Amino acid sequence: MSFEQGELILYQSDDGQNVVDVRLKDETIWLSQAQMQQLFGRERSVITKHVNNVFKEGELDKDRVCAKFAHTAADGKEYKVDHYNLDVIISVGYRVKSQQGTRFRIWATSILKDHLVQGYTLNQKRLAEKGLGEVKQVLKLLANTLASHNLVSDEGRAVLSIVNGYARTWQLLWKYDEDSLAIPKSDGKIAQVLELSQTRQAISSLKQELSIKDEATDIFGQERGDGIAGIVGAIQQTFGGQDLYPSVEEKAANLLYFVIKDHPFVDGNKRIGSFLFLLFLGLNCEVLNFDDRALVALTLLIASSDPAQKDLLVRLVVNLLADDKGR
Repeated sequence: MSFEQGELILYQSDDGQNVVDVRLKDETIWLSQAQMQQLFGRERSVITKHVNNVFKEGELDKDRVCAKFAHTAADGKEYKVDHYNLDVIISVGYRVKSQQGTRFRIWATSILKDHLVQGYTLNQKRLAEKGLGEVKQVLKLLANTLASHNLVSDEGRAVLSIVNGYARTWQLLWKYDEDSLAIPKSDGKIAQVLELSQTRQAISSLKQELSIKDEATDIFGQERGDGIAGIVGAIQQTFGGQDLYPSVEEKAANLLYFVIKDHPFVDGNKRIGSFLFLLFLGLNCEVLNFDDRALVALTLLIASSDPAQKDLLVRLVVNLLADDKGR
């Protein structure tokens, strides 16, 4: 049931003994203290104590996770009752160590995922009307929820950092199936190409530096066939007298992608790909604000992608570079 105060969804436990009317609004789940008491099977005083401690200990900001919704009491009168969002519900569930709370968290996460994914991918008109601000809020909600409950590793946090920090680009990627993610215009003229001999010398120097710190194997940077020669030639390829990849950003993005995905080296492809990416940008006076973990995250995104997503990933990198220069 939908109304201006949100959508009501019925939650029922596996044994059918526990039924709760859950409110879905502002891209999260809301329950009152009375509903949490019913859900977790604890006394009202216990729930109140844990809710208060969540705010007292500074774990969550009450103004951001608490809202008042109208409730019709048994006497027929309407009252404003405090409701708490999924962040609070999860925090209380951890504190009371309720198995029922764990099952509810799994259910709520599934409901939110369906609501967010279906709502934004299938209803493109709504996405266009709501605009970028809502997309940023949703991405921030997802990222903050995962990070605040330690559900991701350090590398995962770096991925979330990219998602959170480049919401505009990700909003464009959601429209990728319309082929509407354009390569941004660039005035980045090629100052210096990356020669094969220069590339090999740079990789050799990198291996020496890493070996001193015991961070490279004997086969690090060992070439497999003519792979790296082909990649260096490919990013500088021309067609009809015009560069196939006309901008610095497009050449850098394709260089990063090809080295990571084509595995031209026996060992060290992701590190070498990131290194050559930065080297090429540096040769052409491009300054990046990526920190090391963000660049690691970017290489992981490319490494784990499907080959069919090549154009999508290249466009992502180019858009990230364009945003980086615009900040």
